[in-house]
Amino acid sequence: MGLRRSLGSAAALALLLSQSACVTTAEFRKLEYDVNKLKGGRGGGRAQLADTAAELQALREQLATLEGRIEVAEHRASEALEEARAARGAGAGRAGAGAGAAQAGEGEEPFQGSAEEVQAYRDARAAWRAGELESCIDRFRGFLQNYPSSDHADDAAYWMADCHYREGDYKAAVLRFADVVQKYPTGDKAPDALYRQGEALLRLGPKFGPAASTAFERLIHEYPDSPRVAEARRQLELLGPAEGGGRGNEG
Repeated sequence: MGLRRSLGSAAALALLLSQSACVTTAEFRKLEYDVNKLKGGRGGGRAQLADTAAELQALREQLATLEGRIEVAEHRASEALEEARAARGAGAGRAGAGAGAAQAGEGEEPFQGSAEEVQAYRDARAAWRAGELESCIDRFRGFLQNYPSSDHADDAAYWMADCHYREGDYKAAVLRFADVVQKYPTGDKAPDALYRQGEALLRLGPKFGPAASTAFERLIHEYPDSPRVAEARRQLELLGPAEGGGRGNEG
């Protein structure tokens, strides 16, 4: 896609943002042809892995172009809210900073960060627990924009992907779980993200079975100590041999 065409798409998205909160989902329909290509070639093993990775990267780049303008607008719209929240919690923030490591919510690991950072993560997780999926996605996206180096960045990216999955937007879930693995490969959420990516691909229908198999195989090979490995092996058994030559060694 040329530069003028990309700018034209971005301008159209900016207009749609004022009319619909679901513009990202709508724009995904334009990517359906590309997503369908995930069913890939008939070969297996490394060639299939490379093809799937290339497809996901191409989709990720297109998604970033589509969402870029949306995220800028959303960020500007939320600035006033963030400033008000920061002012309201200023006193508590100073007290928390003096006490050392900030504490996350119940059942979550403590991590270093400002009171505002911790509160933003708590708010996003609260939306996730409440099943407020659109709010969950927006809050985790905002958290990643504002605190990209946070100790909980990989967690935020994972839970945002999970919100897409729970919303039934499996195409977005595939891409978002792939982002977790690509951006935080050494994080503790990477094995889970690979497994969930495979689940999301299966939800898209039988034709995405080969791509799902690739995700499960990557989990087995790249994270052999993960508790998810046993589940990945069961999924591969259910899927059966890949067409045209198998899936390669599952080690």
